[in-house]
Amino acid sequence: MAAANSNEKVIALLRYGWMGLMFLCCITAQAQQKIIVDAKGNGDFKTIQGAINSLSDSAATARIIFIKKGIYKEKLYIEKQNIVFEGEDKAATVITAAIARDEWRCEHNDDWGVATMNVRGNDITLKNLTITNSYGFDYLEERMIACPQDTINKQKRISKNGHQMALRTMHCTRLKAINCHFKAYAGDTVSPWEVENGMWYFKDCVMEGGVDFYCPRGWAWAENCEFIAHTGSAAIWHDGSANKDSKTVLLNCSFKGYDGFLLGRYHRDAQFYLINCLFADNMKDAAIYKAGANALQWGERIFYYNCIRKAGNYSWFANSISKETAAEITVQWVFGNRWIPVAT
Repeated sequence: MAAANSNEKVIALLRYGWMGLMFLCCITAQAQQKIIVDAKGNGDFKTIQGAINSLSDSAATARIIFIKKGIYKEKLYIEKQNIVFEGEDKAATVITAAIARDEWRCEHNDDWGVATMNVRGNDITLKNLTITNSYGFDYLEERMIACPQDTINKQKRISKNGHQMALRTMHCTRLKAINCHFKAYAGDTVSPWEVENGMWYFKDCVMEGGVDFYCPRGWAWAENCEFIAHTGSAAIWHDGSANKDSKTVLLNCSFKGYDGFLLGRYHRDAQFYLINCLFADNMKDAAIYKAGANALQWGERIFYYNCIRKAGNYSWFANSISKETAAEITVQWVFGNRWIPVAT
């Protein structure tokens, strides 16, 4: 009888041990889920959208879509959660489409699909990618098109200077981009829009475009980023009108562009912090300014610390916060306990 009981215990231990091993294997497999995209056919998918479509709507751990070098002429729709899009090489892994927002809105009621990368899913990470809306580079001449949404003229003139979004979020609240290049000729290149709950993290990125080409709504952090203005009446923009605490922080960033480019503007309540930033000599002597007639709830809130223009500083970006206050401005200070993005 004792021997039988002993055998039963051994069998039970083996059974539960095997079940535990299987459980751990499942967790490991999920944690390591990685899909390879290669336009040349040497991966799991030839297209990025194909890889996205293959995933479940959500997962407890991040799924990795690794994108091999190549030019991917795709418009992406990302409605799933917790995905890392990682390029093999930033300069050589290019996602591109040509879309004029004015043309898109002639046939659609909203912006879903207006950008090269359209994001509705949360917890999206972009790494080592170039994301381009090439409309302003491809179409140099104005075009007149039929426009059913225009109730008066039924047509519209489309210009290379109109809005051209490389990234547009809709109802997405958490996105980070690391070592990415967002490129367009004209306005709203990087448009992470969710004024009530949006949280956006950018590090080691290049952003270029026209008016308001970096235009976050909500809470935003940009660190070690380069901003290049091609045209337009402002480079950066912010909307923090839904919450007094929302803000955009630009740390260790540089700005350059066409002769006389303007740094920034806002149309409604906003809060800017620029710390240790470098401004090109040809930046216009014009402070970040309010545009439009919207009344402000919380007044002007634009703060600078240790910003430099080599040819001489303009008075309007003199230090307006102390060294001690600047040192307290961290990622956690921006997002609080709601989100701690890790730059890996």
